[in-house]
Amino acid sequence: MTEQKAPSKGILKKFIIALVLVIVVLLGFTAVNYYLKYFGPNVTSKQEYLYIHTGATYDDVLKTIQQQDMVKDTASFHWAAVNMNYPKRVKPGRYRLHEGMGNRKLINMLASGTQEPVTLEFHGLRQKEQFAGFVSKKIEPDSASVIHLLDSASYVAKYGFTTDNVYTMFMPNSYQLYWNTSPDKFFEKMYASYQKFWTPERKQQAAAINLTPQEVSVLASIVDAEALHDDEMPAVAGLYLNRLKKGMKLEADPTVIFALNDFTIKRVLTRYLSYNSPYNTYLNKGLPPGPIMMPSVNAVKAVLNYQKSDYIYMCAKADFSGYHAFATNVTDHLVNARKFQQALNERNIKR
Repeated sequence: MTEQKAPSKGILKKFIIALVLVIVVLLGFTAVNYYLKYFGPNVTSKQEYLYIHTGATYDDVLKTIQQQDMVKDTASFHWAAVNMNYPKRVKPGRYRLHEGMGNRKLINMLASGTQEPVTLEFHGLRQKEQFAGFVSKKIEPDSASVIHLLDSASYVAKYGFTTDNVYTMFMPNSYQLYWNTSPDKFFEKMYASYQKFWTPERKQQAAAINLTPQEVSVLASIVDAEALHDDEMPAVAGLYLNRLKKGMKLEADPTVIFALNDFTIKRVLTRYLSYNSPYNTYLNKGLPPGPIMMPSVNAVKAVLNYQKSDYIYMCAKADFSGYHAFATNVTDHLVNARKFQQALNERNIKR
């Protein structure tokens, strides 16, 4: 038999080197692949925000990402998510996406609930329904859930309001809050802002004119609807306070328009004045049960810092400047009213 020769040391050495090189290449490839799956750019520019609704599961999140083409490689995102245990750490919210963001950074953001807050600004909204609709476009709760709380007597009573005057709780301002803020948390935030505004000093000012803070805001809503210019608000507020002190009806045209729920009306005609509504101040003495619009902060301050005068009548000026002609007696008022009515007729404004 022919003896087999043992491989030479040189061949064995080359084999070991080649094996090491293969292992190094494989490890390198694995390391690169691992790095790319975690840190490589994956987020696209297709969407600016990822919205994760309250109660959403990981499958819901993955489906949204797939359907809206939020990442280039869904498989690598899923791999990274599973390895980072994200399926068990889903948090609702509105998350800002940045083009080129890697899976690891994206998943860390989602798992930690690091949201970009929403800016909510509102003012001059007339009705609760309008307000609820506006809010629902900014945060997750729908308008029905907001209206449900606004119309719940037991719920608003916890904050010291009625369903008629609860609208006075919402102070026009710019607010920062998270998109997935619940209706309850939203009310808490609004009430905290309300309490911050109504300092002991302002409460004393309200008491000095025999009004509660809610009543101040109700009157402010009429002042705001009546006065087109902020610098006239204290005079308008003073006039209405004079009428309240004398036991006179406010006879404010904006309350009739609100009662009729027709905000296209430019001329309040005599036939409108008999419309039966608790908001019609031509029929009812005192303040209406709630605000006729969301009063501005300036209007509320104008009531608290009203201009003292003997005025009990006013009429829009005939020059359509947005200012009013004030009077202390009915004779002068009728002169002012005729001038304005003539101006309306000349412009063919019938309603």
